Amino acid sequence: MNRAARAFWLDSPGRGEIREADLPEPGPDEVVVRALYSGVSRGTETLVFRGGVPESQHTAMRAPFQEGDFPGPVKYGYLSVGVVEEGPASLTGRTVFCLYPHQTRYVVPAAAVTPVPESVPAGRAVLAGTVETAVNALWDAAPLLGDRIAVVGGGMVGCSVAALLARFPGVRVQLVDADPARAETAEALGVGFALPPAADGDCDLVVHASASEGGLARALELLRPEGTVVELSWYGDRNVGVPLGEAFHSRRLTIRGSQVGTVSPARAHRGYGDRLALALDLLADPALDALVTGESPFEELPAVMPRLASGDIPALCHRVRYDDPGAGTHA
Repeated sequence: MNRAARAFWLDSPGRGEIREADLPEPGPDEVVVRALYSGVSRGTETLVFRGGVPESQHTAMRAPFQEGDFPGPVKYGYLSVGVVEEGPASLTGRTVFCLYPHQTRYVVPAAAVTPVPESVPAGRAVLAGTVETAVNALWDAAPLLGDRIAVVGGGMVGCSVAALLARFPGVRVQLVDADPARAETAEALGVGFALPPAADGDCDLVVHASASEGGLARALELLRPEGTVVELSWYGDRNVGVPLGEAFHSRRLTIRGSQVGTVSPARAHRGYGDRLALALDLLADPALDALVTGESPFEELPAVMPRLASGDIPALCHRVRYDDPGAGTHA
């Protein structure tokens, strides 16, 4: 069995390279996975690529199978889909999702992979980690039938939240973003769209995911009295001002943080595995293909990452394709 592997490393902020990787002999409870696709979560991964993780958050920001430390050299990533080449009979040959960095092959505990349902194409399954974040956010937000909701920030996480909210009956959902091109994405997801000045107000709930100070201020403006903003943005090492003056107190507004590293207290009886399995089931919806906005071969990742970080390649989820002629094919 071919166990040669290559991995993408951030050598130093702004500079990546592909390195050879030595795979260990798998144990009885481990699997060898050959990567088919991985996803670049543009917000978090490009922040890591720029070296923007605050020192105080180095431990909290570690990915499950990260090697090295921030700001670099570090092997980072968490959206990998592959096929199990060796392992327990129940998994061998199965397409699986794993929170693993960008690498052609890897060995992990069998418990670290989640089978991808047959109804979900492998290329779409790279969205599982982001849809899982959206699931956790909505467990925190607890939207109700008939709510008026805005999602401010049409990035990968914001669009995932909007896509799931589109399934709620009787809910008015509007995606709000400064980029007019996001209107096409919103249409594909089945939700409304507005530029920030034209967004509908009097919202019961606003989910904020723009990672901008102006976006957070607009999110608060869109609330009805006693409404709630659920804050999903990750600001890295930036200080952000929050407009707590004027009518913030008299309108009794709430800002609540949500982060995927902990299962929402509203669903404390559910584990991480349950949450990820639910996210994969939700990916049977082909509308979510709208979140994959580009694709490139693994070999080009050192050149692609700087362009994603600079915005030269506009992206929600950028998909990385692993072409391995010596390892067979997968439909």
